[in-house]
Amino acid sequence: MSRVSEHPRREPDPTRLVLVRHGESVATQQRYIGGYRSCRGLTDLGRRQAEALAQRLERTGELRADMLVSSNFPRAMETAAILAPALGGLEVVLDAGVGEHDPGPTCDGLRFSDFIERFGQDRDWEDPYHENFPGGETIAAFHHRVATALHGLVRSHPGATVVVACHGGVVDVAFRSLLRLPIAGGFELHTLNTSLTVFERRTANRWKLERYNDAAHLAGLPASSATEG
Repeated sequence: MSRVSEHPRREPDPTRLVLVRHGESVATQQRYIGGYRSCRGLTDLGRRQAEALAQRLERTGELRADMLVSSNFPRAMETAAILAPALGGLEVVLDAGVGEHDPGPTCDGLRFSDFIERFGQDRDWEDPYHENFPGGETIAAFHHRVATALHGLVRSHPGATVVVACHGGVVDVAFRSLLRLPIAGGFELHTLNTSLTVFERRTANRWKLERYNDAAHLAGLPASSATEG
């Protein structure tokens, strides 16, 4: 007769991926295509949004991070720098792999109105291989780059909580790659600035969406710089 161990088997710590969309950006406020070449960081409101999240995390202690990552875009780096003290003073690790969709050198920095005037507005976002930004990344290339970076981060930090200051497009890729959804089409996400999106994995290759678009800390702040005043 086999003996039952007196010590219950300890469950491994879950791996958690916490995605924070950056605060409101100058690119959004000024209506231009803000790739990494032309990104000019956060607006005043964007910094207030990030500060509101930092204050929330300090007050609640709800997030104990092991690693803080940022894309190489100034708007994400500013957001991460504001959050770092609330996460135990973690060093910000830059990873270009979690940058937003690259529009390429021709389109980066163009005003939306100038882009439409020059290239038209007939874009096929349902086709992952269509070059919507002439000379820029296709959706398929963007998805591959970001998914590779995200999976690499969690694979190299099992049982850890990895916080990533990133972009709406990166959150979209996380949904599609972690939850095994199509790489384009099928649904749309509207991820709020400085919102928290949390994925958790307790068993190999089985991710659970814990929360999406958690932006309770934005209560009392205007929705955008355009609505202030």
